[in-house]
Amino acid sequence: MDKIKDMKVLLSIAGSDSSGGAGIQADIKTAEYFGVFSTTAITALTAQNTCGVSDVMSVSPEFIKEQINAVKSDFEIAALKLGMLFNKEIMAVVFEFIKELSVPVVLDPVFISKAGSVLMSDENIDEIKKLFEFSTIITPNLHEAKRLFGQDLKVDAPCNVLIKNLCEGEFSVDRLIYKDKSVREFKELCLQSQNLHGTGCSFSTAIASNLALGKSLENAIEISKSFITKAIRNAPNLGHGKGPIRHNLNKI
Repeated sequence: MDKIKDMKVLLSIAGSDSSGGAGIQADIKTAEYFGVFSTTAITALTAQNTCGVSDVMSVSPEFIKEQINAVKSDFEIAALKLGMLFNKEIMAVVFEFIKELSVPVVLDPVFISKAGSVLMSDENIDEIKKLFEFSTIITPNLHEAKRLFGQDLKVDAPCNVLIKNLCEGEFSVDRLIYKDKSVREFKELCLQSQNLHGTGCSFSTAIASNLALGKSLENAIEISKSFITKAIRNAPNLGHGKGPIRHNLNKI
């Protein structure tokens, strides 16, 4: 009974992926793998599969606020993961929520895809920067990092920044730039795979889940990077496009 009472709770504020490989669905599966209970506030609905997104419908800021309030009034939130926030009105709701929080906040700034497709207007990209002050860490991909900090990646942010998947020879390197500008790198072997759908969502949620469990930031990143590598290596090869990773590694 005590073990059940001690279960940590993660709140994920992100979009839904109808194909189940990314977004809220990936967040729930990832948190479950690490033994963390996942609550959610859905910001957008997508019609998508492994071949692409055919439509997106935003959830109203008012209803997102209702979702957040319902969760926080009933659960003790141990960590927060932020994914697709879609527009500045939604960001304003999130801003009002996180500025009063005293738990780890992991922000995955979903505005440019791994393939380089821009998913937000410049105005909204600039708006998301207001959330950095209240974030423990942000996890941009290389395209997003260059848009935020310039082509030379001279990172200047009020939070820790983890730039994902910088390829160095046979290694995939994630570079952590601390607020004091010091740097630490995390390496795993590069994997050539078509099954990469949802890796960014799952990675940021894995970090948030491990922070909820009380792990240090560095340990949380190490554990999460290892998890993603194994999840890609053991992907179920589903769909006709970029398939999902395997979240339930404990069932292999």
